[in-house]
Amino acid sequence: MSNDFIVFGSPVIGPEEIEAVTEVLRSCWLGTGPRTKEFEKAIAEYTGAEHAIAVSSCTAALHLSLLALGIGPGDEVITTPMTFAATANSIVHTGATPVFVDCDRSSLNLDPAGIEAAITERTKAILPVHFAGRAIAVDEILAVARKHDLLVIEDAAHALETRYKGRPVGRMGGTTSCLSFYVTKNITTAEGGMLLTNDEETARKARVLSLHGLSADAWSRYSDAAPKHYEVVVPGYKYNLTDIASSIGLVQLRHVEEWLPRRDEIWARYDEGFADLPVTTPAPVEPETRHARHLYTLLVDDEAPVDRDGFRDGLHREGVGTGIHYAPLHRHPYYRERFGLADEHFPNASHIGSRTVSLPLSPKVTDAEVDRIIAAVRKVTGGK
Repeated sequence: MSNDFIVFGSPVIGPEEIEAVTEVLRSCWLGTGPRTKEFEKAIAEYTGAEHAIAVSSCTAALHLSLLALGIGPGDEVITTPMTFAATANSIVHTGATPVFVDCDRSSLNLDPAGIEAAITERTKAILPVHFAGRAIAVDEILAVARKHDLLVIEDAAHALETRYKGRPVGRMGGTTSCLSFYVTKNITTAEGGMLLTNDEETARKARVLSLHGLSADAWSRYSDAAPKHYEVVVPGYKYNLTDIASSIGLVQLRHVEEWLPRRDEIWARYDEGFADLPVTTPAPVEPETRHARHLYTLLVDDEAPVDRDGFRDGLHREGVGTGIHYAPLHRHPYYRERFGLADEHFPNASHIGSRTVSLPLSPKVTDAEVDRIIAAVRKVTGGK
């Protein structure tokens, strides 16, 4: 890879993060301990959630949410096909069945208008995704959930900074919200996630399940606090986050509000630079919401001189990395074959999935690189 290639999703990592990791290494407490507790507290304060449980990934947070809420074999969970595999995989891992409802073609979020038709006597929850950092239709989805006595578990992997009517993720109304700190996310711990909830019993169950089902974690067993015995109270999982990872997250979180305006700036420049091209840019932000600006996804229109894959190849030749968000889940062999799914069942997700491309949006991207990206998109699509 050449030095001037613009990598998609490259994180901002500086001296502060490096020093924070070094301090943890010097402490010799590398696993789940005081930095992780501090990170949980900081995320809870930022989001307004009463409980924040640090875990190894957003996938783990989703899985733990479902298990802690009693979802398992025989149950159904409604979700969207326009998402990463982890959203539906977490449902399958509990033994429950994912039921897919098409997304809205403009917002790319789960279309609340299709939810009621998918509800059966086995439906236990709705699992919507704040796609690319855009808030879901919270009021509409919560109204359906209340009407049918369903749980709402928010996949907020893209949505740390998202606001809906002034409410941050963690306070929007879902029973749990699940964050990702993967390397491409708006803040990173390299790998990691967080389960947010305002329900004390859900938090208690999730925390125990997150570490082998033990009644006491390693910090309480081995630190200089009074030693504790532990018991296995349920066969849990190895989903805990390390202090090394948490130390990175603590530094990153301090910068999240200053990075968002830079993302806004790049987003606006893209919108302006592509306005006359045969591409569809992201829809405007809905009133009374704040977009986390995690992904800038455009659709390559049928009138363009190249299709989506040709567009992506062209950008790669120009030194610009891209992402695909997403190949909809109904097109993947497991979900297509296991549940008998086809494109005609999800016309909007199918349309988007054939045309979508994500462009670099990190605050690490310089003005000169933004210029290069805009010029590359214009060149590949025939713009002058």
